Amino acid sequence: MRGKTQEDIGLVELLDPVAESVGYEIVRLRLMGGAEQRRLQIMAERPLLEDGSGGDMNVEDCARLSRAISEIMDAADPISGEYTLEVSSPGVDRPLTRLKDFDTYAGLEVRIELDRVAEGRKRFKGELAGVEDGQVGLNLEGEDDTTVYFPFEWIVDAKLVLNDELMKRGAQQRAARVGAEGEDADSEDLGDDADDDIDLSESEED
Repeated sequence: MRGKTQEDIGLVELLDPVAESVGYEIVRLRLMGGAEQRRLQIMAERPLLEDGSGGDMNVEDCARLSRAISEIMDAADPISGEYTLEVSSPGVDRPLTRLKDFDTYAGLEVRIELDRVAEGRKRFKGELAGVEDGQVGLNLEGEDDTTVYFPFEWIVDAKLVLNDELMKRGAQQRAARVGAEGEDADSEDLGDDADDDIDLSESEED
């Protein structure tokens, strides 16, 4: 799910080591647009640590990762023609794209879409029940004591539902990061839009 097309997947393989070398993880990558003007959208985050810190990106993080990616893209030249590079944070109501995400965010509400019909439908909403033997567990909304499991490979889209519990968790993660880095809390305050994506865009030419 991190890459939608084969071209996306190839770029993920190219850029994964670059992101990791500067302390980040690529959550999702999409190369969009036509032949003349394309957009390379990269969603990334800091690894979530045991102390609860990490898992987010601020403007400085986006800028640092954008510079690292631009260097390797200029050298490897994997995209023909002009394109715009956009680096952003996943935001608090983030997509879940890796198997480990479904374990990390167990207990939170999520929407899931499958690539096939299961239990009579493709779309589900409920509380994540973690991962078991490579399958994602979901406590179905409105159905007490009903937990279903889907192979990770069946999932084409998954996203956390924005609610009070998720907002509280996001605030705790930001507070943990400030404490771990010894930064002043005010320097991390992004205002009312703190839970929205942070975009950093720049144009690239072949």
